[in-house]
Amino acid sequence: MEKESYHFEVVTEDKGKRLDKFLVENMPRSFSRAFIQKLIEDGCILVCGSRAKRNHKVLPGESIGVSVPEPVKTEIKPERIRLKILYEDDDLLVVNKPSGMVVHPAPGASSGTLVNALLWHCKNLSGIGGVLKPGIVHRIDKDVSGLLVVAKTDLAHHCLARQFKEHTASRVYWAVVKGVVQLDNGIVDMPIGRSLRDRKKMAVIFERSRQALTRYKVLERFRDATLLEITLGTGRTHQIRVHLSYIGYPILGDIKYGSNMQGLKRPALHAKRLSFMHPVTKKDIRFETELPVEIKELIEKLRDS
Repeated sequence: MEKESYHFEVVTEDKGKRLDKFLVENMPRSFSRAFIQKLIEDGCILVCGSRAKRNHKVLPGESIGVSVPEPVKTEIKPERIRLKILYEDDDLLVVNKPSGMVVHPAPGASSGTLVNALLWHCKNLSGIGGVLKPGIVHRIDKDVSGLLVVAKTDLAHHCLARQFKEHTASRVYWAVVKGVVQLDNGIVDMPIGRSLRDRKKMAVIFERSRQALTRYKVLERFRDATLLEITLGTGRTHQIRVHLSYIGYPILGDIKYGSNMQGLKRPALHAKRLSFMHPVTKKDIRFETELPVEIKELIEKLRDS
């Protein structure tokens, strides 16, 4: 894919918008806000001929120049790691990620990731995500298991990313939480940002945060726990874990957000269903996977208690 260049003129209606928001709304192809912010940091966006600042707010009459560099080919080492693949074609694949596997390389996790395994399995992945995230359209936490769709082509990546952004793609999770949830259905609509007390954690916070929405439905109640079905209105880091902990029902086994359970070495959270429109055939497709053995055993134990 070759380098792309775009040019925009700011109109009165856009006055005062943050530059990254303006570009997300106006770019002819779907780019995430994080990707636009990275372009700003790298000097790929000019405002009236000068390098843009991260927090710039656009004004009528300003000219905005955007240069999207050619995706950098990954140099991550392919690793022969077994994958649970539910579906694969020339454009994408759907995998069932096990708990304990990091999705893509990061400081402290340069090998053994899903991306390392993917590069062994299929040589071609989309380059939109950058050097460390080839093919990665969305993520789930290291200790969370479940379904992920991976893009093989840039076309597939853009189409899938747009569906997640516009919430036309659906992700459904099952979670076992501490405590008996009283309402059969509920919505948590609270902003999430980096915790002020612990920078390695996320938290419900009202400064430097982003809007986050989580819906839940009770599937089964136990003596002191509840099985929930959860859908996402947004996709913030640790969103489900943070929101459920905030309302007083932390996920069992989630030590990071307040629910240690002896014998369970992972959060009882699983990405169970995934549905989206295929980027090429335009057909709606849906996938579902069984709960991992450890979560099944936990539920049986709670039923017997």
